[in-house]
Amino acid sequence: MKPVIGVTPDFNAGDRADMGGREPTYFLRARYVRAVEDLGGVPLILPLAAEPGLRRQLLKGLDGLLLTGSGPDLPPRLYGERQRFTYRVMSRRRYDFELGMARLAADAGLPVLGICGGMQALNVAFGGSLVQDIAAQLPSARPHQARGPATKPAHVVRVAPRSLLRRITREAEIRVNSSHHQSVKQVAPSFVASAVAPDGVIEAIESRRHPFLLGVQWHPEFLYDHDAVQRRLFQAFLKAARLSREA
Repeated sequence: MKPVIGVTPDFNAGDRADMGGREPTYFLRARYVRAVEDLGGVPLILPLAAEPGLRRQLLKGLDGLLLTGSGPDLPPRLYGERQRFTYRVMSRRRYDFELGMARLAADAGLPVLGICGGMQALNVAFGGSLVQDIAAQLPSARPHQARGPATKPAHVVRVAPRSLLRRITREAEIRVNSSHHQSVKQVAPSFVASAVAPDGVIEAIESRRHPFLLGVQWHPEFLYDHDAVQRRLFQAFLKAARLSREA
């Protein structure tokens, strides 16, 4: 049996012309689904259920959880700050679901992979905070919203020794793409930073307590089909999901 991976979609409450207009709409870029399917998983796009019992029922049918990227930001009040910049904020329906499901999955020992905004959601779900805008708050940092295509690497990251990410990538440095204006500021208490860009921006976090609770700031779903390191990231996630099913 292939592992079933729950994939979180974005949600348009009726104010996004680029996501269905006035009709409330789920929205998900196909590249996340394609990566899971191509590498041996069964992607299941999740409804953003509000009722706790339904969330727990959904979780019972999953072997892993994939938190996808997002254009809008998490509301800063979720990590105890006021909103300092005028970026679009994520719908409550989505962030309530993602943060809640991340905690439920962790409690159940289910493997979780967070990508870009999904990594930020993991950090906030477990008590961490975010840099609201890298360019404004970290002026010495390099541009992290690359102007080139996201299918090509933009910079290197240094992978921490003895980390889960190092065991997966088998490399001390890897090249990644970059398409984000926020980053992790204070790492959640139960997590550690496992990759950092040369300018100090945190590029990956992982749990110190959970066998596979990992977030990466880049987009491996753009790279896995031509980059062996990024392919290993998805393969390791799916392997952990298979082991979770067997257990």
